[in-house]
Amino acid sequence: MSVATQQPGLHQRTAGFAVRAQRRRLLTGLLFISPWIFGFLVFTLGPIIISIYLSFCDYRVLTPPVWVGLDNYRQLFHDQYFWKSLSNTAFMFLELPLGIFVGLGLAMLLNASVRFQPGFRTIFYLPSVVPTVASAMLWLWILNPDIGLANAVLERLHLPTCSWLMSATTSKPSIMLLDLWGIGGGMIIYLAALQGVPQHLYEAADLDGASSWQKVWHVTLPSISPVVFFMVVTGIIGIFQYFTQAYIMTVPRGGPEHSTLFYALYLFQNAFEYFKMGYACAMAWILFIISLLATLIVFRSSARWVYYEESR
Repeated sequence: MSVATQQPGLHQRTAGFAVRAQRRRLLTGLLFISPWIFGFLVFTLGPIIISIYLSFCDYRVLTPPVWVGLDNYRQLFHDQYFWKSLSNTAFMFLELPLGIFVGLGLAMLLNASVRFQPGFRTIFYLPSVVPTVASAMLWLWILNPDIGLANAVLERLHLPTCSWLMSATTSKPSIMLLDLWGIGGGMIIYLAALQGVPQHLYEAADLDGASSWQKVWHVTLPSISPVVFFMVVTGIIGIFQYFTQAYIMTVPRGGPEHSTLFYALYLFQNAFEYFKMGYACAMAWILFIISLLATLIVFRSSARWVYYEESR
C-alpha cells in the first residue's frame, strides 16, 4: 500500500485523537466547576424561577401556594405603603450626588502632598470597614435626642437641638449622615483613580495657562469619569437596597410615621413578618424592573459624559 493511500487514514486518526483530547479537557473543566454550577442552579437560578411563580400566587409559607394570577401586582398599585416605601427610597437618591461630591472631594484633598498623609487616609477610611450593624448601633447612641453626643455638642455651641431619628422630618437626613460617615470606601476608589490620571495632561494644561478649576473640570473629571460611572451604578443599586439602617435604628421599624419605611424594609416585612411571601415576590420583581430601568438610563446617558482613553 502506498503512502498516498495511507495518508487520509492517518489524518482521520489524528483528528479523532484531538477531538477526544478536547472532550477530556472539557469534562475535566466541567468537573472542577461542577460545585459552582450546582450552587448556581440550586441557590440562584432555582430561587429566581420559583420567585417568578410565587409572585402570581397567594403563598403564606405554611400553606401551599394558590394561583391568583395578577392579583398581587394589582394589589401593589392600591397599597399606600407600597407607594410610601417607594417615595422614601426615591428621596434617598439625594444622597447619591452628595456622596459622590464628598467622596471625590476627600480623595482630591488626600491626593495632595501633605504632612501625615497616610494617617489622614487611614482616619477617613476606617469608618467604611466598620460593619453596618455596628455603625448603626453607634449612631443610634450619637443621635439619641436625650443623651446623644450630637445634641450635647449642639447645646455646648448654644445651637438648637434636633430630634434626629425621632422626627419624620429629620429621620432620613439622619440616615444619610450615617452613610456619609462611611464614605471612606468610595473615597479610596476615587483616590486610586486620581493617581492614575496621566501627569502629562496636567503639564499640558499648565502650558495652556489653565487654572486649578479648569484642570479639575477638563482633565481630572474626564479622566476618572469611568470610575464615577461605576460609583453611580453601584450607588443606584445600593439605594434600592436600603434596609439595615432603618431596621436597626428606627422604632417602630420604618418609623416615625413611616418616614423610613424603605422599599426593601417593606418587602422584608411582607415576607417574614406578615408571611405574605407571594406579595413580597411580586414586590421583588417590581424592584428588579425599577432598578433595571434606572441602570439602563445611566448606561444610555454614559456616552455623553464618560470618556475612555483611546489605546494606541
